[in-house]
Amino acid sequence: MNWHEVHLDEVFPAPWRNGGGITRELLAWPHKDSWSVRISVAEIAKSGPFSPFPGVARWFAVLRGNGVALKGQQLDARSDPLQFDGGDAVECKLVDGATEDFNLMLQGREGVLRRVKGRHEIACLKGALVGIYSHDHEVAFLAVQVRIVIPPRTLAWNVMPMDERVGFETEGALWFEVTAP
Repeated sequence: MNWHEVHLDEVFPAPWRNGGGITRELLAWPHKDSWSVRISVAEIAKSGPFSPFPGVARWFAVLRGNGVALKGQQLDARSDPLQFDGGDAVECKLVDGATEDFNLMLQGREGVLRRVKGRHEIACLKGALVGIYSHDHEVAFLAVQVRIVIPPRTLAWNVMPMDERVGFETEGALWFEVTAP
């Protein structure tokens, strides 16, 4: 099985038009200009509105920093990822200083983002786009009897070529699954 890896530190940061932060796009799939799945890590430097993405389901998780107030909830690096409609007017208020955050955006697809810790075995369906972001800790994978170690600050992803159970162990990461259309 061929897992793709994208290392955060090798992705060029793009500054926001409003000057509120930067984004590193880790994946725009299947094509950069016509994506149905977009994954990025953002550094939010100041409070302000999120850019609207009508027709897009968004998932947001704090990776580092003291957190944010978003859609009436306080989120920090221990909070479950928050899902919301990308077309909503969303104001983000920093709790106490800058944050680093993970974003999963889905257009015309269903999916889930969740924090994982410990040992897991997950049934993945053929055609699903699955992956893990190892922010602070490495992740040890076992897929098709091949052991893969994913270093910190790395996204590993794959479109499943067959129904398969994927096992992994981590001290903390974000796991996502996006169903086939």
